[in-house]
Formats: sequence, structure tokens, C-alpha cells
Amino acid sequence: MQSAKRPKKVGTWEAVGGLVAHFRRKAGYTQERFAEIARVHIDTLRSIEQGRLALQEDRAKQFDELLGTGEALFALVDKLPVRERMPQFAQELADNEQEALSILSYESQVIPGLLQTRDYCRAMFEYRYPRLGNETAEQWVDNRMERQLIWQREQPPVGHFIIEESVLRRQVGGPEAMRAQIRQILDCTEPVHMSVQIMPMDRTPHACLAGPMVLLETPHHQRLVWLEVQRASFLVEDPDEVSDYHHKYGMLRSQALTPDESARLLDGLLGD
Repeated sequence: MQSAKRPKKVGTWEAVGGLVAHFRRKAGYTQERFAEIARVHIDTLRSIEQGRLALQEDRAKQFDELLGTGEALFALVDKLPVRERMPQFAQELADNEQEALSILSYESQVIPGLLQTRDYCRAMFEYRYPRLGNETAEQWVDNRMERQLIWQREQPPVGHFIIEESVLRRQVGGPEAMRAQIRQILDCTEPVHMSVQIMPMDRTPHACLAGPMVLLETPHHQRLVWLEVQRASFLVEDPDEVSDYHHKYGMLRSQALTPDESARLLDGLLGD
């Protein structure tokens, strides 16, 4: 006897895109005509309807108005959890960030995402190769800004960041964007639950020449490590491995500038 086929699981954005297509057809529009009146590229609309591109809140409001759907699309998108609005590879990290008790981050290439300004983040995605589409890049910027809302929680996580000095001297987005970025990092050092240390360029070798890492503690006091390189990323849960990363991070903290010394370096970069 032939077993029944398991139905294909429909993703969140496929369901949202299907609803957009349903409302569009109900309103009597072809894809081409609706893309024209919504002032979006036809490929963008197709990507949204096929679930390959998330429908952002501002666009959901626009579509609701044009299709006369009574804010149905916006209401749906507005209720989606943060993780559903992110690229799949980042969802596991976002899940753990949302409820983490502490986040310890070492970064050797770019400003940590949880500290980035919108302009720095946008410029970083503009440099990406192969190039991201404008719509996708802007969505990723919005997603990253939304991740930063964890610092506004009633009980925000403890945040500690170690950043290589070379990252701060790389002009991502130009001088003005970098000055704004450095000012934001300085602002992030003011709350008692936040701290930033800079690893000076002459401090080599040090304990983490192998690349960036993020250490998280869950509400159940489980310790995790997030590693990311190029287009690959994964979560480390094995206690022995996690312990090694914590020892490595502890050594990094002792080798970096103190928080006060780091603040003075940041102030000096603003002066430069």
C-alpha cells in the first residue's frame, strides 16, 4: 500500500505572500498593473507573493490602502515575531538574543550588529558581494534595528563587547557615518549593564585570532556560543566546547583596553 504524501509545509512568508496575491486578484489587478500603481518593481512583487521576500510593515500599510483590505496585511505582519522577519540563517541567533540574560561579543571585522547605527548597517550591506537587491538590503537593515530592541526590555541583558581597533578605523559608510557610529558606541557604554572594550592594533598575538564569536546565557542558565563565517553560521551547545570559548573570552577581556581606556580611545577617534 502506497503511503500518503506528507503535505508541503508552508512558510510564514509564503502564507503572507499568498494572501497578498489573493487580495490583489480579488481587487482585479494583474501583477504588472498592481506593481505599477504600488510603484514597486514587478520582480519585487513576485518575490513577495512567492514568499521569497518579507512584506515589511510600511509596504503592508501601502498594499492595504491600495487594495482596500482594512489593514488586514499590516495587522498580520505586525503580529509576527521578530525571528520571522529575519533571514533564516539569523533566526536561531535572534531567538536566543530575545530572551538572553547576557550577551558577550568579540568582533574582528565589523561593528557588532547589536551596536550598529542604521547608516553603518546599510553601508555594510551595500558593500556585500554578490550584491543584495535594494529591497532585501533594506529589510535586513530593518531586521537588525529591530533586534536592538532587546536593550529596551524592562530587564535588558548584560551586554559586553570587545571590538578590534582596526574595525573602528575602517571607514564604512564614510567619515560622518563612522563618527555617528562611534558616538553610538560611547552612548552604549553609559548604562550599568553595558560595557565595551577595544583590542588595540598593537596587541598581537592575543587569545582570539581565529575570528568573531558571540556567547549567550539563556534564562535557564544554559550557555551557548554563536559562530559565523562568510555565509555559514552555527550554534555551539556542547558544554566542553562552550567552556573553552568562555576561557578564551576571559583572556580577551584581560588583554583588551579597560572600559575607561577604551572610552578615551573612542573619544580620540572622534577628534581625529
